[in-house]
Amino acid sequence: MRLLKIHVNPTKVDAGRTAAKKAMDILCKILRSKAKVRFIAATGASQFDFLEFLCKSRGIDWARTEMFHLDEYIGLPANHPASFRKYLSERLVEKVHPGQVHFIEGDAPDPELECQRLRELISKEQIDIAFVGIGENGHIAFNDPPADFETEEPYLIVNLDDKCRQQQLGEGWFESLEEVPRSAISLSVRQLMKSNYIICTCPEKRKAEAVRDCLSKDVPISPMHPASILKQHKETYVFLDKESASLLRR
Repeated sequence: MRLLKIHVNPTKVDAGRTAAKKAMDILCKILRSKAKVRFIAATGASQFDFLEFLCKSRGIDWARTEMFHLDEYIGLPANHPASFRKYLSERLVEKVHPGQVHFIEGDAPDPELECQRLRELISKEQIDIAFVGIGENGHIAFNDPPADFETEEPYLIVNLDDKCRQQQLGEGWFESLEEVPRSAISLSVRQLMKSNYIICTCPEKRKAEAVRDCLSKDVPISPMHPASILKQHKETYVFLDKESASLLRR
């Protein structure tokens, strides 16, 4: 049985706006009952409007939040134009100043030790809410197909497939495919699914096939379509625009 709450919006901007409104409502609700909210933030073109509207939302006590980072390229310095640390610093952290911020150090000397460091941090308490998108190849975080649905490790070193790397080039983060890193540190699928709430924002026509393959009710959950796992989560809210939802059967 599909548990997803799917919202189809007229435009990409509307999808970002309504996703941000839902995220704000959930964050404020949690902060009324807890001293702190722990959340996971994603990057990429799908999150532009969402993060812009979320940062403009009123009533969120950001000082009482703790942010974790969804994924990061291995070997890329934080000042590289394609660095997700740079992305989140400019589009979220420097605007709202979360109380605590845990970036993935993609250029750490030992990526395995970096995964261990992050595991110890994220495992201290429950993650309240995660903000994610869906890749053109159906990936969730940087878990490309076939994704590992079994590992309990919170963070993994993953290899990026050609379609994923081509998406990064197509979005303008790199000047050539050769520049796109071939590996990354990513939040694992199981760790993502442990979040109490998930907000998934996935607009644009180029995502329509991935949305169909991952979110259609009659398509089975499969590591070959990593984001299909969201259909097992009890509190996932998906925000599409008409273009990304164009291949879904109503």
